[in-house]
Amino acid sequence: MCDSRLFAAQDAAGVLVVDGFYGGASSMEGMADYALARLPDRFAMLGHSMGARVALEIVRKAPERVERIALSNTGVHPVQPGEREKRYRLRDIGREQGMERLVDTWLPPMLGPSVGANSELRERLRAMCLDAGLEIFEAQIEALLSRPQVDDVLASLDCPALSVTGEQDAWSPPDQHARIAQAIQGCLLRIVPSAGHMLPAEQPEAFNAVLGDWLAMPARETETTK
Repeated sequence: MCDSRLFAAQDAAGVLVVDGFYGGASSMEGMADYALARLPDRFAMLGHSMGARVALEIVRKAPERVERIALSNTGVHPVQPGEREKRYRLRDIGREQGMERLVDTWLPPMLGPSVGANSELRERLRAMCLDAGLEIFEAQIEALLSRPQVDDVLASLDCPALSVTGEQDAWSPPDQHARIAQAIQGCLLRIVPSAGHMLPAEQPEAFNAVLGDWLAMPARETETTK
């Protein structure tokens, strides 16, 4: 349920954000196609949360277009036992009690303890999620529940890569990102203090500094045929 409002600090620094909630696509492949149609021929790619899974699908479909990749606050594991039921419980809250109740159930655990209950940031992110609406939320959980395995994509990555999360992210904790970094050759691992799942908005200066380290990583040499 995130759009460019999550990346306001990165947008101000010149980052192109693929907006529009993936056009309502209900599969990772469809979301990747939506993004690829709006991206330049070559790009450095940052994916956050579900967007990082979309980023890996983009690599699967068009590896020649990806110069480097950053995976933020995410996971690469397959669907876990009980996950379908948990996601559908949230969906049913939206269907039965309305979108406000769904967002007020879903959003608070996504934020680190440093984000106050009545803060401007929380209200901005709440408005973003409400604007997404139930139809978009349902499409996104269907995409997550039908997500493909990505072990082969991780193993194939030969570009500068970053695995980053917040120290207080209960959904995508540091040990999970350490495992992601281990699965990618030469991957940079960064854990940002005092941040939860909405890291780009919670600690924008620290997050942008991490992105700077990633962007400064030298491109890997590729073999050329003679």
